[in-house]
Amino acid sequence: MTDLVLVRHGETEWHAENRYAGVSDIALTARGLEQAQQLAAWAATAGLAAVWTSTLTRAQLTATACAEAIGVPLNVDERLRELDFGHGEGLTSAEMHEQFPEALRAFRADPVTDHLPGGEDPTDAARRFTGCLYDLATRYPDDRVLVVAHSTAIRLALCELIGVPMRDYRRTFPSLRNCGLTEVRLTGGQGGGAALLEYNTPIERTTAVQELS
Repeated sequence: MTDLVLVRHGETEWHAENRYAGVSDIALTARGLEQAQQLAAWAATAGLAAVWTSTLTRAQLTATACAEAIGVPLNVDERLRELDFGHGEGLTSAEMHEQFPEALRAFRADPVTDHLPGGEDPTDAARRFTGCLYDLATRYPDDRVLVVAHSTAIRLALCELIGVPMRDYRRTFPSLRNCGLTEVRLTGGQGGGAALLEYNTPIERTTAVQELS
């Protein structure tokens, strides 16, 4: 068995306006950097064997603090990147409604079959992401590993792992907090069992408990 802690990166400059940031390389805010330090404080006592992250800067900056806190190298895997939102990249929902209202309406009804125009098929994204997770489970048997990645990619992977219909990812997992903790346990290789141990715990709550203990 391998426990994988899946974490969304810290807050970005597009967070306040709720702009869709998929493969766009957006910087962290000062708040995002603070969240990364809180995550690092948690990581220092979490019994982690390794830290992995996506190729996007916002995830790497968040993960770097954690890798330094536990004294391990930072590992980067392109399969952990965010879903490409195509023509929706950098737009708010209101702006998408102005530019392609019919496509947005279809996306809201079924975000997999009718994913955003020009974007990545969410089923493909889920498979590449979970493929990386199963590789990590094989590489780190009986260990705990931190994976710093992205909101939509993590939610799609959770659906794939625990058997939730992919089209329901936005309803079943409506959001992920920046640097919130979600933990899954994988048993065996590709296609093995998966269990959801924790979902979306605020990092602020975790670090507050550490300060009291």
